[in-house]
Amino acid sequence: MRNVSAVISEIEQAEKILVCGHIMPDGDCISSVLSLYRGLSSLGKKVTPAVDWKIPSIYMGFPHTDKLVCYSPDLELPDLMIIVDSSSPDRIGGFQRVLKTHVRTVLIDHHKTNTYFGNVNWVSPNYSSTAQMVFRLMQVMDVNFDEELALLNYLGIATDTGFFRYSNVNSTVFEDVACLVKYGADPAYVARVILENKKLEEFYLERDALDNLKVSCSGKFAYSFLEKRNFDRYGLSEDEFSGFVSQLRSISTVEVALFASESFKGEAHVSLRSKSYFDVSEVAKAFGGGGHERAAGFTLTYDNDLQEALEEVIEYISERLEER
Repeated sequence: MRNVSAVISEIEQAEKILVCGHIMPDGDCISSVLSLYRGLSSLGKKVTPAVDWKIPSIYMGFPHTDKLVCYSPDLELPDLMIIVDSSSPDRIGGFQRVLKTHVRTVLIDHHKTNTYFGNVNWVSPNYSSTAQMVFRLMQVMDVNFDEELALLNYLGIATDTGFFRYSNVNSTVFEDVACLVKYGADPAYVARVILENKKLEEFYLERDALDNLKVSCSGKFAYSFLEKRNFDRYGLSEDEFSGFVSQLRSISTVEVALFASESFKGEAHVSLRSKSYFDVSEVAKAFGGGGHERAAGFTLTYDNDLQEALEEVIEYISERLEER
């Protein structure tokens, strides 16, 4: 509890607070930023919620997503910046510049690959999600939960546990989620918006990704990719096609799944997942990224084409899988 107390002390001393999430935001990031925005605002703090990235359309049905701001050189410096769900400074985009000022920073995160780059660091991989950590923090701070705040907080826990299917789920997750449902969170609404809200064009992209699918290592390794031209063909961005790596992992024989999406020529975002024993965070870390044992990722830069650039990663994973 010492780290939590240090976080609360920093918050109590600040009037203007910037709450910053990571680029390529997922449900946990958006949930954590907006939950802190709502919770700390209710305590009388002047809070700015921020993510230096376009918010995926699937999350726009949740309250206050329209208030999320991107980095601007004209940003008024806060008294305190709270960084959530981010394992390294490069994950917060332009807001890295704030780290170089006199502004105090608090880091709240559950990634085991975190580099502890805040003035105060509350990093705990034992939690299912950063949203669960935010829930615990706000409980200690006696924040009053209404239906809106409960919904926002529930979103992060639900999505980062794969709707309670992943190995990061334990009894405390269900206990905390039960509280949020009691406070007014609507699990059916979150499931409907996140899981049953696909565009027709996403199915066309899935077809293209399946055309690129390869399975190796006696069926233990599945990988695929999409190039920028695939996204352009259907008028979609890579942010709108983020769950395919989990579908690859769902193949019965697969232990490790990799999916790469080209954001623009020369750069791709690589997502990694594993099922039971392979630590994909070690792979991500080797290529400059980070994450968890069962879910991690990194950004790949290259001069030629994406398929050629992926060969080194594929060989790296294959060698380690064959050792098992």
